[in-house]
This record gives sequence, structure tokens and C-alpha cells, in this order.
Amino acid sequence: MIRFAHPEYLYALALLPVMLASFVWANIARRRAMQQLGNPDILRTLIPSLSPGKRGMKSVLILLASAFLVLGLANPQIGTRMEEVKREGVDIFIALDVSASMKAEDIKPNRLENAKRQIALLLDKLQNDRIGLIVFAGESYLQLPLTADYDAARLFLSTIDVDVVPVPGTAIGSAIRLAMTSFVEGEKKHRVLIVITDGENHEDDAIAAAKDAATDGIVVHTIGMGSPLGTPIPVYNGNIQIGYKQDSQGNTVLTKLDETTLQQIAGAGNGKYVRATSQQHELDSMLKEIESMEKKEFGSRVFTEFEDRFQYALLIALFLTALEFFISERSNPVFQRWRELMIRPSVSRKESSPA
Repeated sequence: MIRFAHPEYLYALALLPVMLASFVWANIARRRAMQQLGNPDILRTLIPSLSPGKRGMKSVLILLASAFLVLGLANPQIGTRMEEVKREGVDIFIALDVSASMKAEDIKPNRLENAKRQIALLLDKLQNDRIGLIVFAGESYLQLPLTADYDAARLFLSTIDVDVVPVPGTAIGSAIRLAMTSFVEGEKKHRVLIVITDGENHEDDAIAAAKDAATDGIVVHTIGMGSPLGTPIPVYNGNIQIGYKQDSQGNTVLTKLDETTLQQIAGAGNGKYVRATSQQHELDSMLKEIESMEKKEFGSRVFTEFEDRFQYALLIALFLTALEFFISERSNPVFQRWRELMIRPSVSRKESSPA
């Protein structure tokens, strides 16, 4: 495994295109200056030992030396030993509602984006816990199995939208039962399910599912997204809003937060219910509940020893710099003689041609 001890230095690599552009500009400016002095072919006979190719080679060597210098400053390190590291935590599944009503904008920017941001904040605060993602609408799907790789969780989270589940509706009970089968079998504790939804359950008995989960040792928390007063559901064509969802009679459909149902689900699951706000602090209270739970040991293999390899990059940079220093801009005598023989006849023809 390779990592950089000081990755912030890698931003200096962005200067390489600037250096390349400056070399190209200097070369163009030099050619224009020679053209202003006189006939380029005649000027080459006056300075036959100058080699444009070697000048270009020296520029390439400077660029490569700069790149390796930056890599050396960033200090690449290679993992040399893996160990089984014991960590303590709990297993957490987050079931996220992706039904069309989650696009309602009673919480800015909308319910779904607000929920995703809260999950991202939770990932920033987790340490040794494993996390998994479930998305649900009319059906439920396992988006990410339990993992301690929080970067992978962020990647999967970023892809979630209302179109990832093709079946419309809101089946909270289905999401709870999918979580029950997705946890490690045989355990009766150290397991948490956080359901994030507006609570408009239309498909199944979510309260009964929460009771079954509690019997299986799973704590079920709920977070309510939206307002009990109701708000219209935006309809989009691509990224452009074209109106609001309407029923068969042409009336605008309002989506309301069903706090009563979510409170009952949390109560049946031995968890707690909180209502989401724009301040996005709801998962903090969930995190406190999780931290107070009994932890279990996780075993994972991680690199425990890293060896510095900056010296190799710096040695290459030093070698390229020395090579650039010792390469002159003068042509090799053999190629210089050949170029003189090729240039003189063409110059003679131009001088002898009638005006």
C-alpha cells in the first residue's frame, strides 16, 4: 500500500503545466526575435553550434526533475507489514427514504439532500463502527453492506437519488426487515437501525416490523423529514422543475410528515424519534445513543508499518538536474557538420536566384 506523508505538497504539481507553457512561450519568442534579425537560414550558419533539440531536451529534464522533487517533498510511503487490529464499535444500518415526496423543499435544499448531508456528517464523527446503507421507496434495496470503509460509504451516498428505486411508494417495514437480514446472523446486540423518512408509510406494517427487529436485538431509531403542515412535491424534467405533483382530479398533492407513525416505530424498536431541521444536528443525538451502547470487537487487517521512500524521488530529481546541467546547448560535431552541408546549398541557391 502506498500513501503520502504530506499529500498537501502534491498541489505543487499544478505548476508543471505553467512551467511547460513558459518554456513554449520562450521558444516562440526566441524564434520571432531571430526572424526580426534576418533570414533564419543565414542566422543558423552564423551560430551553427546551437541545437534547438538539446534546448528542448533540457526543458523536459527540468520539468521531470521538478515533478520528482514535489513527489519527494510529499514523502511517498510503502506499507510493509499488516496486522490484525482489534477495534470496538457497533453495526449501524441507515435506511434512507428515496420516494418522490423526499424531493419536497420544506427543509432546504430538500428532504433528501438534507438527509444525505446529515449522514455525511455522521460518517465524519464515526470511528470504529461499521455502517451500511439501505434505500427504500415501494421496495427496499441494500445499497452498501456493513463496512468500516467510510470513504466507500460516502461514495455510495453521493449516488443516491429518488430514481434509484423504480417502485413508487414508501415501505418502511420492508426496509426494516431487509436490515434484519443484512446484519450479522446470530448476534442479539450491538446493532442499530436509523430510518430516515417523512413517515408516509403506505405499503406495510412498519410498527410490527420494528417490534420484530427489537426482539432480534436491533435498536430502531427514526428521523422525521419535513413539516406536518404539508408541502407540494416538485416534478422535474431532467434538472428543470416543471411543476408540482397532482392527483387524478388535477389537485396539487401535499406531502406531510407523519410524526405519529415514526414515534410509534421508534417506540416499538426501543429507539428514539427526532424531527429533522435545517441545522442538521439530529444525528448528533443518535450518535450519543450509539456511543452509550455496549460495543463489540471487530478484527481488521491494516498496515501498521510504513517506510519512507522520499529519498528515491529526490535522488531521481537530483540526477535529472545534474544531467540537465551537463548537457550543453551546442550540437554534436558530427550532426553540426551534416547540418552545415545541408544548409549551405540552400543558402547559395537563394543568393544566386534573380531578384
